Amino acid sequence: MNEFRVALLQMLPASTQEENQKKGMEYCRRAKGMGADLALFPEMWNTGYTMDWDPVQMKKMAIKRDSLFVQSFQNLAKELDMAIGITYLEQYDPSPRNSFSLFDRFGSHLFTYAKVHTCDFGIESQLTPGNDFYTADLNTAAGMVKVGAMICFDREFPESARILMLKGAEIILVPNACPMEINRLTQLRARAFENMMGIATANYAFGKPDCNGHSSAFDGIAYGEIHPGIVESRDTLIVEAGENEGIYLASFPMDKIRAYRKSEVHGNAYRHPSKYHALVEETIREPFIRSDYRP
Repeated sequence: MNEFRVALLQMLPASTQEENQKKGMEYCRRAKGMGADLALFPEMWNTGYTMDWDPVQMKKMAIKRDSLFVQSFQNLAKELDMAIGITYLEQYDPSPRNSFSLFDRFGSHLFTYAKVHTCDFGIESQLTPGNDFYTADLNTAAGMVKVGAMICFDREFPESARILMLKGAEIILVPNACPMEINRLTQLRARAFENMMGIATANYAFGKPDCNGHSSAFDGIAYGEIHPGIVESRDTLIVEAGENEGIYLASFPMDKIRAYRKSEVHGNAYRHPSKYHALVEETIREPFIRSDYRP
C-alpha cells in the first residue's frame, strides 16, 4: 500500500445540528473529490463543541449512535466509498459522552470511542469518560490500514498513543477543539515519533472560540535516507493548515511507515514493561493533587 489519504475537515460550526449535518456532508463530498480515503471531523461536530452546564439541557443536546445525524454519515460513507470519522455528543448514562464513530467505505461501523481524558477542569466534568482505546482494520481501496482514535486532551497523555500503538495502530485519528499552538503541535509530533506511527488531527477553524485551525498530520518517520547510504533526521510533519476553513489532505506513505517500523528503535522494540510499575500506581501526590479530579 503506497498512500493512505486523510481529509482533515477544518470547519466552523453552524448554529444548529441540522446545519452542521448539511455542512459536514458537503465537506465529505468535497473530500471524496480530492481523493480522500477517510474524512475526519473536529471534536463533537453535531453541537459544534457547544455544551450546557445544566445537566438537563446537556442531556437534551446529546444524540444516540443510531440517530439520524450519525446514520446520515454512515450512509454517506457507503455512498461515497470513503471512510468517515464523525464526532458527536453521545446520549449515555449517567451523562453524555464525547464520542467518535468510525464508518468504513462500505458503511460498516468499526468502533465508537468515547474520550477517556475528559477536561474535568471545565464543562467536560459533566460528561461520562470513556474507559478504553480501540483500533480497527480499515479497508481502503489501496489496502488495509490499522487505525485508532483519541480525542483532543487525550493527546496530552503519552499513555493514550502508547496503548494504541501496543494494540497495533499505524495511524491515530484525532478530532480536536482547542488552540493548536507550538506546544500542542509538539505533543503530536512527539507521539508520532516515539510510537513510529502517523497522527492526523482535525481542529475547528479560527472563529470558533478557543480554536485556531492548524489541523495537522505527522508520519512518524523521524529518520530517512537523504542520499544513498546517508540517514539523517527529518521533520515528520506532512501538513499543517493555517487558520481558515478548508479541507487539508494528508497523504501517509504507508509502505515507508511500515518499513521504518520494522527497523527503527522506537515503539515497542526495546521497552521494559516489567519495570514500569509506577505507571499504573493510582496514588496522586503533591504537586499534582486537584480537587476536581475524577478517578
